[in-house]
Amino acid sequence: MLRSMITATNTMGQLQKQLDTIGHNLANIDTQGYKRTETTFSELVRQAFNNGTSERDETGRFGELGIRQGTGAKLGKSLVFSQGSLKQTGRALDLAFTEPNQFLQMNVNGETQYTRDGALYLSPTPDGSNRLMLATAEGHSVFDENQNPIIFDDTFKELQISNDGTITAVPKNDADQPQIYGLGVVQFDRPELLVQNGNNRYSLTDAGAAQITYLDGANRGEVSIQQGSLEMSNVDLSKEMTDLLISQRSYQMNAKSVSMGDQMLGLINGVR
Repeated sequence: MLRSMITATNTMGQLQKQLDTIGHNLANIDTQGYKRTETTFSELVRQAFNNGTSERDETGRFGELGIRQGTGAKLGKSLVFSQGSLKQTGRALDLAFTEPNQFLQMNVNGETQYTRDGALYLSPTPDGSNRLMLATAEGHSVFDENQNPIIFDDTFKELQISNDGTITAVPKNDADQPQIYGLGVVQFDRPELLVQNGNNRYSLTDAGAAQITYLDGANRGEVSIQQGSLEMSNVDLSKEMTDLLISQRSYQMNAKSVSMGDQMLGLINGVR
């Protein structure tokens, strides 16, 4: 009876983590560029109990003699990088990837990280000059295709972003040359190897380094960007609510199992 209580309590702890994950997905249903976390369960280590003795005649007995019993369930998590819906904003510095697994590169405290959040801004450069740096909402500089910050002289009238990720600063004076950069875009063959850093930022694991493709040069045509739009969360409200109800019912069932085990132990102690 004690083993059944241990199995149920272990599972309840993992179900609570699943409920937390579902709640996090629901809280970010309107967060631009957010990728939902999917949860799955697997059985914990099992132990075999012998169900037969050498004295008994096991002739005609079917199946294994041992009973294999687990100690609960274990939660597994994985990021789902499916394409989210697009929201039209009409803002020149908003961009949305229209293909999955493509990310912008940015500099976060000297480390290259990646994001699909396309809400970009212009920020004054730290040197105090009359120049503007392309940055994320958090102020992290966005890289060009050579892994350098994108910096504009403040002499342009508008910014244009083409479908292949080329950003052009159109000068106020038609006689001046436009400032042109290629956004630093990469593609991951296995994005599930990325590590979440919060705020829609991801970094590479050692295994993920071999799965990256830099979309520059001849690969620039594979970039698929839409200006004036933002990619929204890929959270499916109906699916999350269904998973939430299933998790709650599973939690209640395991809690009832613990309660019944406690009652039966009390009866056994009373008999003694």
